[in-house]
Amino acid sequence: MKNTVLTLQKQKEEHDKIIMVTAYDYTTAKIMDESGVNTILVGDSLGMVMLGYEDTLSVTMEDMIHHTAAVSRGAKNSFVVADMPFMSYQTSVYDAVLNAGRLMKEGRANAVKLEGGVEFAPHIKAIVDASIPVVAHIGLTPQSVNAFGGFKVQGKDLRAAQKLIEDAKAVEAAGACMVVLECVPAKLAEKISQELTIPTIGIGAGAGCDGQVLVYQDLLGMYGDFKPKFVKIFADVGTVMREGVKKYIEETKEGTFPAEEHCFKIDDSVIEKLY
Repeated sequence: MKNTVLTLQKQKEEHDKIIMVTAYDYTTAKIMDESGVNTILVGDSLGMVMLGYEDTLSVTMEDMIHHTAAVSRGAKNSFVVADMPFMSYQTSVYDAVLNAGRLMKEGRANAVKLEGGVEFAPHIKAIVDASIPVVAHIGLTPQSVNAFGGFKVQGKDLRAAQKLIEDAKAVEAAGACMVVLECVPAKLAEKISQELTIPTIGIGAGAGCDGQVLVYQDLLGMYGDFKPKFVKIFADVGTVMREGVKKYIEETKEGTFPAEEHCFKIDDSVIEKLY
């Protein structure tokens, strides 16, 4: 059954955890979809895990549209959320609506995600008014890494914690259908989840959220450059891939691959007549 804004909302109401995972291409999206995840996030994290950038700031609208379209073709039941990249919405409400529309029309996303709280409530409202579902993202917002001075837990003191609650309520009031809480103390994230009527999706925010999201390369042990505290490796796919490629190299050099069963045949009489 296709996951929608309504089915995800129902999961919160029924205390059924929402499962979100990233994907950036058709093949991976198809695997995630067939595995039964509720939501696939085409994150601007693709800049780091797919394109090799140091952060997400260099990701363009063209990057996001290209990858989102590929994921949308592979996801039949999952709810596809596309990140709005850096400076695709910060410049104006008009730009926010225009670029959100491109992700829906050209990328075939089911919703867009943007970072920021109170300050971006007008942008969220305008996008929602254009009939585009919006997933908000507060707490540690990677596009603001330079302003934060690095990747740090947010909301640890009274003032910062209160600001996060205000941000969460503002994006809900603006019409967001879900909100991602990143690198937020677990008890604060749980309190926010209880106070909001829309689902919360945690990443580094404890088990009290209505759902969880992880970058698939992280949860499958494929991205070894940096492992955040909140990541658990559920299958060491990276090691399996490296072992498989090494075996392929070994057998090719030995001449044991391709073997007879991997080859196509031709009648010897044809070969004998060749000149």
